[in-house]
Amino acid sequence: MYIPEQFREQDIEVLHDFMERYNFATLVTQNQGELIASHLPFVLDRGAGPYGALRAHLANKNPQCAHLNAAGEALVLFQGPHSYISPLWYTHQRNVPTWNYTVVHAYGTPRILDDAALIELLAKLVEIHEGASPPGWRFDAGQPWLKPMLTEITGFELPISKLQGKFKLNQNRTAADRKGVIETLAHSDDPIERAVAGLMSANEVHQT
Repeated sequence: MYIPEQFREQDIEVLHDFMERYNFATLVTQNQGELIASHLPFVLDRGAGPYGALRAHLANKNPQCAHLNAAGEALVLFQGPHSYISPLWYTHQRNVPTWNYTVVHAYGTPRILDDAALIELLAKLVEIHEGASPPGWRFDAGQPWLKPMLTEITGFELPISKLQGKFKLNQNRTAADRKGVIETLAHSDDPIERAVAGLMSANEVHQT
C-alpha cells in the first residue's frame, strides 16, 4: 500500500484498536494466478507474536479454502470511516477535492485451525458481538442441531507478519484547514462523516 509518511500510522495499539472496532474485513488470497476475496468477521489475538494474529472461518464450499491449504501469503483489509472532502471547507479554496479515509492492511500466511480452536473462535465471535452478559444469544457447540453445521466450516488463523496503517486525515493541511473540515463533518447528517470527524479529532490529540 502506498503510504505518504504524514499518513502512516505505526502505533500497534492504535492499529489493534482499529482492527477490533472495524473487524468485518476482507480476506484476499492468491493461488495459481487466481485471486479471491471474502468478507469476514475477524477476531484479533493481540498477544500472538509481534503484531498479533487474526482468526476467522469460511464455508467449506468457498473455493478460498483451497487457497488456505496452499499456504500462500494472504492480505486482510480493514476499512474504517471515509468521506469526501470539499475545498470549500478549507481556509483558502484554491484547492482540489480529496478523500479522507482510514485503513489497516495485515499480511500473513494462514493455517487451518483444529476443531477445538474453531469452537473457541466461534464462541469468541459470539461473545464479542452479543456481549458477555445476558440476554445475548449463547453459543453451545454441544447442541445436537449445531454439530452438523460445524462440519461445514473451516477455521483459520493468520499470524500477522506485516502490519500497515494509513490514516489519511488531512495531516498535510494546516491546523485551520483541519479545523474547518472537522467542524463541517461533525455537523453532518451522515453518521459516517461524523465518524471521520471523530477520527480526525482523535488524531489531533494522538499527534500532540
